[in-house]
Amino acid sequence: MSMLPSLLRSLPKFRQSWKPLHFSNLDFVRLPADQKIEEETRPDYVASRCYPARIGEVFKERYQVVGKLGYGASSTVWLARDMSHRRYVTLKLYINSASLGQHLDDELEMYKRISKASKSHPGRTSVRSLLDSFDLDGPEDKHRCLVHAPLWESVLTFLRRNPIHRLPAPVLAFVLQRSFLSLDYLPTEYIKADNIMFGIEDDSVFSDFEDRELKTPCARKEIDGRVIYESHELRMPKEWGAPVLCDFGSAVPGDVEHSEDIQPDIYRAPEVIIEAPWSYSADIWNVGCMIWSIFENEPLFTGHDPELQTYRSRAHIAEMVSLLGQPPRELLAQGRLSEKNFTKEGGVCAGVPVPDHVLLEDRETSLEGEDKARFLNLMTKILQWEPGKRASAKELAEDD
Repeated sequence: MSMLPSLLRSLPKFRQSWKPLHFSNLDFVRLPADQKIEEETRPDYVASRCYPARIGEVFKERYQVVGKLGYGASSTVWLARDMSHRRYVTLKLYINSASLGQHLDDELEMYKRISKASKSHPGRTSVRSLLDSFDLDGPEDKHRCLVHAPLWESVLTFLRRNPIHRLPAPVLAFVLQRSFLSLDYLPTEYIKADNIMFGIEDDSVFSDFEDRELKTPCARKEIDGRVIYESHELRMPKEWGAPVLCDFGSAVPGDVEHSEDIQPDIYRAPEVIIEAPWSYSADIWNVGCMIWSIFENEPLFTGHDPELQTYRSRAHIAEMVSLLGQPPRELLAQGRLSEKNFTKEGGVCAGVPVPDHVLLEDRETSLEGEDKARFLNLMTKILQWEPGKRASAKELAEDD
């Protein structure tokens, strides 16, 4: 019987729930009402669309808001205390349902797909899972809330912290292996450096954030009864967790054919540019372009038109031809926009110069010797004109 108390303490569901905290410290900076901050600075911001969350607020008699972590085009993100399970979570609070339409349910459906996929697959832990979801009644409409385990920061943010803006080779290798495992586990489009985030194995990061909010509350402003808070960053963890693929708001299943354009401009696969049917392998190309950007600190393709001083598909195609040679006619025959980018002979249409021809295997990199050869060999397996000739995520995850 003497072992029972310690056993109960080791089982969260049997432990006493956390009690709500009182965030009553009024010693915070009051910002001017006419000073735009955070989500207000977005050109598409409409106050009535956002849920007016307040620090200390409790949802479902379980999740207490501790502080603001950030914001985006369609949501704000908060650190919260899951009082029932005595753990910290993040809450992603969306703008009202009427503004998001079908997009709101698409992300939830993607997480349902994840929950039904194999639990034994090695890529399972490489994909962010959903802990809970619920809808809140806002002033004008309902708001969806997704609950996740907290993550630290994205690979992109990590790169910006690094003075040389480049991932060390061992870190890149680990990030890539996790990315390929996640794609093999759940074929989905799309993946980019700010969709890969590092986990946190150091709970003191969250308790420190909480303590800071209690003692030195964040700056804020109040306008029309709505409080806008400044975000706080989580401090750097003493122990990071493995990177995971997250944020499926713009994702679509990659195991069926599509024709819509979804990738960031400089990551677009050739079949996406010419509007040929594309599927899962477009994301393999996408990852290849991301690899180069995060390791070499420069994009592999820019699509920059020197005359128009902007991105242009034809300029992007010209860069691909310079690197990979002429595309196969079979691919061009499938594209609705092939004639706008290529001549009948398969050359790039006039108006955009093709850069000097330097094959991928001859490109200069920051690596030398055998490491350079392996890196470029990996890139060659990915950057193929024909989608069917690109290596699979499973093959790439097992690459040397």
